[in-house]
Amino acid sequence: MAFSLTFPSTVWGLESFGPWSLVAVRSTLAALIAGAFLLAMRVPPPARRHWAGLAVVAGGVVVGFPLLTTLALQTSTTSHAAVVVGLLPLTTAAFAAIRTGRRPSRTFWIAAVSGAAVVIAFTLQQSGGAVSTGDLYLFGALLVCAAGYTEGGRLAALMPGWQVIGWALVLCLPLMAVGSTVALSFEPVRLSAHGIIGLVWVAAGSTFFGLYVWYRGMAAIGIPKASQLQLAQPLLTLVWSVSVLGEPLSPAAPLAAAAVLLCIAVTQRARS
Repeated sequence: MAFSLTFPSTVWGLESFGPWSLVAVRSTLAALIAGAFLLAMRVPPPARRHWAGLAVVAGGVVVGFPLLTTLALQTSTTSHAAVVVGLLPLTTAAFAAIRTGRRPSRTFWIAAVSGAAVVIAFTLQQSGGAVSTGDLYLFGALLVCAAGYTEGGRLAALMPGWQVIGWALVLCLPLMAVGSTVALSFEPVRLSAHGIIGLVWVAAGSTFFGLYVWYRGMAAIGIPKASQLQLAQPLLTLVWSVSVLGEPLSPAAPLAAAAVLLCIAVTQRARS
């Protein structure tokens, strides 16, 4: 639910900020929130061996994914972007298999690939069979985010999920603070209610709270199965794109939604 509101909130945020400013400011605000929680709870810094993994989380979900998807949403609709990002579960499962050495069952992979095929077919049908620059940004976002999810899920088995994203955000704070100053000096700012609400949500809701509960869930049920639950994210985003942003809904969307939900059900029953 938290992640499904990210793209609509990003579109609202782009009404007030440029893409680079929006990403830098959202990460800075999220890092300040995380830092406040870490200080209030008197959480000691992670062991030195965990900082490399936290850097992967930071690069993937704090910087890479927000930046690439924000750039994509300058030319792509939220509904189109949401369906492309529907490939994220399969990408995450593949990264997890490589990183952790766990091998999901054949049924799991058949269902996962089927869900991804539905997403790809829907995307190509909507874009007339062509791949746009926005799609390239989104495919890049899939790779970096899957790496960040996988490493974060691994770390969430060693420390609480909110500390994983909290320390990853704090790690990025100096870079994002400087980036905010530079980006705001080059990109115009036109404050509006939509823009402020969008910024606040992507900072507090998507980046901090959403990742906190996400990593906690991944640690509880495993990275491959948890990743398949995110197939529901594009479906929820389609709802928000129509109800909140007023984007038209493609007739193929309900069929794709039903097929993807079926794949989710199968992956959740499949055993490793």
